[in-house]
Amino acid sequence: MPPELTHIDTWIFDLDNTLYPSSCDLFALIDVRMGLYIQRLLTVDPVEARLVQKRYFIEHGTTLSGLMANHAIDPHEFLHFVHDIDLSRLSPDPLLRANLLRLEGTRLIFTNGDVSYARRVLEKLDLSDLFETIHDIHAMDYCPKPQPAPYAAMCAQHDIDPTRALFVEDMARNLKPAKDLGMATVWINNGSEHGSAEACQSYIDYESDCASGWLNRILEN
Repeated sequence: MPPELTHIDTWIFDLDNTLYPSSCDLFALIDVRMGLYIQRLLTVDPVEARLVQKRYFIEHGTTLSGLMANHAIDPHEFLHFVHDIDLSRLSPDPLLRANLLRLEGTRLIFTNGDVSYARRVLEKLDLSDLFETIHDIHAMDYCPKPQPAPYAAMCAQHDIDPTRALFVEDMARNLKPAKDLGMATVWINNGSEHGSAEACQSYIDYESDCASGWLNRILEN
């Protein structure tokens, strides 16, 4: 472990496009389900539904937050519908599992998705037994990353000292609130959609194209 990371005792990981390659493109499947949901909700065609979906994602952090703010939808119903996808694109990464096991301290998932979906993904990746906590969008009171409030609330709820924590995430802009709290940050720059938006080295400590490779490098340092 590099000397600058020996103090870390809490390892926080985003889920989608962070613990598996962006080439799996689960979001393409989720996008289809979101489009169907919006078409039915607003009685619009697929083109208009996609414009609404992407606008809400950019303006509110998640499509869900935009739909809740503008249309008062039930978040549980929405998440159940859009996450009803086939996960056969995912496969375990034995090196990632081995390196996660070597991390000393607590391991958490911090996701704008929900617990039930996260558990399905982790099981498919053979990682479901490695994370003590999944801090999801429900626990965040539907205030998604990168808004600062859920970061501070997560630390308070799980007794995390942010100056002893490290956050790994594929969306660069989601690292800024973590850095502002004092966390070390790792950007998984793997080409995921909007992943490089607002990227700035002032809040990115490390950069890699995959979590597994980055962990392997620091653990073999």
